[in-house]
Amino acid sequence: MNKLKFSLVILLGACSYGVLSSILKIGFLNGFSFPELLGGQYVFGWFGLLLLVITFSRHKVSPKNILSLLAVGTTMSLTSIFYGLSVKELPASIAIVLLFQFTWIGVLIEAIANKTFPSREKLLSILILFVGTLFAGGVFDGLGQQLSIKGIIFGLLAAITFAFYFFASGRVSTEVPIFSKSFLMATSATLFVCLIYPPTYLIDGTLQDGLWKYALILGFFGVVIPVICFSIGVPKVGAGLATILGAVELPTAVIASITLLNESVSPLQWIGIIFILSGIFIPQMLKIQKEKRQNFFREDTTEN
Repeated sequence: MNKLKFSLVILLGACSYGVLSSILKIGFLNGFSFPELLGGQYVFGWFGLLLLVITFSRHKVSPKNILSLLAVGTTMSLTSIFYGLSVKELPASIAIVLLFQFTWIGVLIEAIANKTFPSREKLLSILILFVGTLFAGGVFDGLGQQLSIKGIIFGLLAAITFAFYFFASGRVSTEVPIFSKSFLMATSATLFVCLIYPPTYLIDGTLQDGLWKYALILGFFGVVIPVICFSIGVPKVGAGLATILGAVELPTAVIASITLLNESVSPLQWIGIIFILSGIFIPQMLKIQKEKRQNFFREDTTEN
C-alpha cells in the first residue's frame, strides 16, 4: 500500500510536467520567447521552494550533500534546455517521442546500477509505452518527413538527462529533508539556466509586461510540484518504476492541449494514450497479483 501511495505521488509530479507544454505554447502566442519562459519558470520555481524551505525546513545540510544535490539539479535544467533545442529543430511530435525514451533508459540505468536484469513486468511496460508513445506523439501522422540530425541528438540527450534525474533523485542524499533537497536541486538548475540564457527579462520590462503570469504558473507546475513529488516518491519506488510512471506526462500533455489550446487529437493519438496508460498500470496490477499469489502459497505452506 505504501508503494502505491508513493507511486501516486510520482504520477502527480509527472502530470504536473505534462501541463507545461500547453502553457509554453500560450506564452509563445503572447510574444514571449523560449529563453524568457524557461528562465522565468526556474527563477519563480526557485523562489517558491525558497519560501517553503524558510517556512518549513530550516535544517542544516552537510557540504557533501549540498554538492551532490547541486550536481543532480543540473540534470533538470539540461533536460529542459536539450528538449527546447530539439523542439526548435524537429516537429513537436517527434521531439516528445525522443524525450520519452527516458523510460527504457531509466530502467537500463537501474539494471546496470543494481546488476540485475529488469523484471518481466518492467520489460512489458517499456514495450507497451514505446508503442503508445509513437501513436500518442503523432509520429505516424508525420512519416516521410526529413528530420534534423541535430534535433534528434538533442532529443536523445534530453531523454538521457531526464533518466539520470530520476535515477539520482532516488539515490542521492535521501536523508536530506524533502524541501531542502528540492531547493538545492532547483538552485543549481536555476543557475545553469540563467548561465545559458541570461535573465535580462528581469530588468528590461518583459517581466512586468506579462511574463510574470506565465513564469508563476510554469514555476509551480514545472519546478515546485514535480521536484517535491519526485524527491518524495522516487526513493521509495525505485528509479526504474519511477521512469515508467513518469510516462503519464505525455497523455497529460495531450489532454492539456485539448483543454487549454482547443487542439484536435487524432484517433491514433487516443490509441497511443490508451497504450501508455495500459503500459503504466497493467504490469503493476500483474505484479500485485503475483505478490498476492506468492503470499497465499507462503501462508498455505506455513499452515501445512
